[in-house]
Amino acid sequence: MVKSLNPLHTKTKVFFDGSCPLCSAEIGYYQTIDNAGSFEAIDVNTNAFLELNLLPHKTAMVRFHVLSSSNQLLSGAEAFKEVWRGLPRWKWLASGADFPGATWLLERVYRAFLVIRPLTVRGFLYIRGEQKA
Repeated sequence: MVKSLNPLHTKTKVFFDGSCPLCSAEIGYYQTIDNAGSFEAIDVNTNAFLELNLLPHKTAMVRFHVLSSSNQLLSGAEAFKEVWRGLPRWKWLASGADFPGATWLLERVYRAFLVIRPLTVRGFLYIRGEQKA
């Protein structure tokens, strides 16, 4: 999903569910390799997100969203591609996702992941030793 907005900013704003340990770990990893400071991570459960008034909290909790540096609100596969474009080690994946049909396929994989996300989070916590099976 792509939606143009008007707020002026220079960094890509990455909206994530800070209450999800898997999501937080992924965003934390991106931040450690973001040497250029290409994005700003914003937990959708904070006042910082609410004050932006870009999309409903419930919508932000259901899918991954970013506000690109060109002021487009992106979600799902398009949002991931935007983040990957700003990360040196991941640019190749964003470029590959631009091939015909690749974004469509990534979106389908992302939607399938959303269905099993709770199970995936439990598995992630189990591997980290934070939850029993």
